[in-house]
Amino acid sequence: MIGQEIVYETLAALGIPFDYLEHPEAPTVEIAKRYWKELDSTHCKNLFFRNHKGNRHYLVVFDCDRDLAIHDLERRLKQGKLTFASAERMARYLGTRPGSVSPFGLLNDAEHHVYLFMDKNLLAARKLSFHPNDNRASLAIETKAFTRYLDHTGNGYEWIELYEL
Repeated sequence: MIGQEIVYETLAALGIPFDYLEHPEAPTVEIAKRYWKELDSTHCKNLFFRNHKGNRHYLVVFDCDRDLAIHDLERRLKQGKLTFASAERMARYLGTRPGSVSPFGLLNDAEHHVYLFMDKNLLAARKLSFHPNDNRASLAIETKAFTRYLDHTGNGYEWIELYEL
């Protein structure tokens, strides 16, 4: 299977089943949507930010069919001015590269540096899908099991309302 081995090992150790879809490289949601038709889940967009000082990093996850303005996001997260984190920071903290970032990258964050904000609206989804830290595949797991995975990572996280339905 394509993706980082640690993802599959962790899901197996936690007894979390998943649906697997291999596809051509899909570094953007627009490209990935071409292949996701076979995966019955709510597909997520994952954005990696740093604060103004560069000493805090945040992964923000929401429905890929939604758009978020960075100023609205700053207001909702209450973390000050945010900017997209560099590819170097992404590699350092999540062990991934642009176009492949996902909450599975938290497995590479041994110091639990990255804080995760999940959109609360995703809790209504039966399954959520993400790249397994490689954008040539996608995994879908039940939302309840995904929460169990998040608890396992040791990173701080919270479900917040990122947008109104």
